[in-house]
Amino acid sequence: MVSDYTIQEQIRKIEVSTSHEEHMYNTLDLYMNLFPVENAYLFRYSPFGFLGEGIILITTDGLSHIREIRDDIRSLPIIYSAICERKAKFCSGIEYLKQTSSKYIFPSSVSSMIAVPICFGTVVVGYICSTEFKDELKMDEKLLSSFTYYGKLIGKFLENTTGSHHSIELSKRELEVMKRIAWGESTKEMADSMNISELTVKQYVKSAIKKLGANNRSHAVGELVRKGIIS
Repeated sequence: MVSDYTIQEQIRKIEVSTSHEEHMYNTLDLYMNLFPVENAYLFRYSPFGFLGEGIILITTDGLSHIREIRDDIRSLPIIYSAICERKAKFCSGIEYLKQTSSKYIFPSSVSSMIAVPICFGTVVVGYICSTEFKDELKMDEKLLSSFTYYGKLIGKFLENTTGSHHSIELSKRELEVMKRIAWGESTKEMADSMNISELTVKQYVKSAIKKLGANNRSHAVGELVRKGIIS
């Protein structure tokens, strides 16, 4: 059983990370050292479309990228529940089969999963999943609480380390376009309602994504939600 104090002290050790990529790797490496897990999937989450996007996977064999994984997390009840409640959720056995998507093909020995939300305050910006566990695993409420606490502290740590990197404000038009994306409008719908060309809309989107330091539209919307600029 890992204590809250131990988690706090260990997270302080990763503050020396110098890059965003290093932050992500160290987040998962520490997670695997603290908890009885054998793998860790890191996902970015955006409330725009309830989209979960894979970033990296760490196993006992090493590191790999999982950018090909993109999912509407509403199709994965355990992850959706963890995000909605901002609490770590665990399932196993028959419940595991009900709670996960058949399109993910895991080894036949896999029969359990935990989903740990990463929170910036009340906003979930990502989550960690594990599907392989050490033999001594005894999941109970105290251990689940520790997983939840880890996700909250990592969110706070990431907020402190990334908050000042992209402070450039969006223009009025850029912000309007990003709000309309969050509302689900297409490029054509935005162009028609704003009385501008589709090319101009795309240029506003591109510049907004760049200013926010985001990778794509959903990531940019997630950043604006996290910052409280849109809701």
